[in-house]
Amino acid sequence: MPRDPIEVRVDPIVDIAAESPPLPGRTSGLHDVLGAVAASTVVTLPVFLVGSLAVQIRADLHFGAAALGLVVAGAALAAAAASIPAGHLAERVGGVRVMRVAAVVSAAALALVASAVGSWPALLGTLVLAGVASGAVQPAANLFLSRRVDPRHQGLAFGIKQSAIPLAGLLAGLAVPAVGLTVGWRWAFWGAAALAVSATVAVPRPRRPLAGRREAVRHRPAPEPIGPLVALAAGFGLSLMSCTSLGTFLVTSAVGAGIGRGTAGLVAALASLASLSARVVVGLRADRRRGGHLAVVAVLLGIGAIGFLLLALGAASHAAVIFVPGALLAYGAGWGWNGLFNFAVVRAHPIAPARATGVTQAGGRVGGMLGPLGFGLVAAHLTFAAAWGMAAAEAVGGAGLILLGRRLLRASTARRPPAAMR
Repeated sequence: MPRDPIEVRVDPIVDIAAESPPLPGRTSGLHDVLGAVAASTVVTLPVFLVGSLAVQIRADLHFGAAALGLVVAGAALAAAAASIPAGHLAERVGGVRVMRVAAVVSAAALALVASAVGSWPALLGTLVLAGVASGAVQPAANLFLSRRVDPRHQGLAFGIKQSAIPLAGLLAGLAVPAVGLTVGWRWAFWGAAALAVSATVAVPRPRRPLAGRREAVRHRPAPEPIGPLVALAAGFGLSLMSCTSLGTFLVTSAVGAGIGRGTAGLVAALASLASLSARVVVGLRADRRRGGHLAVVAVLLGIGAIGFLLLALGAASHAAVIFVPGALLAYGAGWGWNGLFNFAVVRAHPIAPARATGVTQAGGRVGGMLGPLGFGLVAAHLTFAAAWGMAAAEAVGGAGLILLGRRLLRASTARRPPAAMR
């Protein structure tokens, strides 16, 4: 039986991507991980704030659920377009430099929403800018962690890094009762802009001059085949079609199900906390396994599909007792696997992890674009219950494609010469 490619580890002697690798036996640096979390969080905040504060924003700017889906879809499309070029750029200039620039761009986008946006087309344009920053951060942060964190702790590091997304959801959910319903939704964006500026300080400095990086990149081996990545990208995209609708529509759907606005924001915050915790725990357990990580991703998606079905039932029956557990399960399991997925892809592609995750992130971003757009259209023309049922089907389909990608990856690794696996 071919060796599971997820067991592949980077040779600590070979500086493949010109990012200083961790010394054998060195534990992961907390500052490095927190820097990646800070950058990943602030670039995700614009979309989550729009989703959590959608009731107030839509009332002020006068647009409906379909337009809200289009706004978020535009941000995801921009992120998809940026992911692959950003992966190649990160391999050349380093993950640190890309993360810092992305945090600055996100701060500018948040400040624009707070100060100048007066219509949904303007909001769309600003979120497109934020989407470019979001698409650039993920492959850059993946490269950064793969080179700076001890391989024995990378599962946990990737889980913590991916917790930035539910952390952004948590902050956005708390912003509803704390800011949005008190001093106004624009002040929430001003506060997020300040956080984004602070994140640039949290990102560690590069360890190597730019000229040294370029020289190392010229001498690295050829990257791994792209074929299996296409299947994984398709599965990642279909899975995220279900997940991204949570951040955008959970609060609006909860209000439609009879839950008060402030309480709905707290439900979103609690559900985001469940996803954050799941990503960390799943990453910690990944460090104790020898492989099979993508299979675990598929199982989590299956459990998450049950949560989406509960959301559908809760929305249809206006029953908070069903809706709230569904939100926790959909967020916790259905969106608790992202760190494990990126960890698995990085382990299988040690030569150029930013390039590899740039491809899979592009698929995920396309799913992130189509998911809210489709969800918004179904919710507007049918019901929220129908939209959540569609999300459950997307989660199951995504799990199947990820298992297919895993099979292709194992076959590709079995044919790979030993030197290429280093």
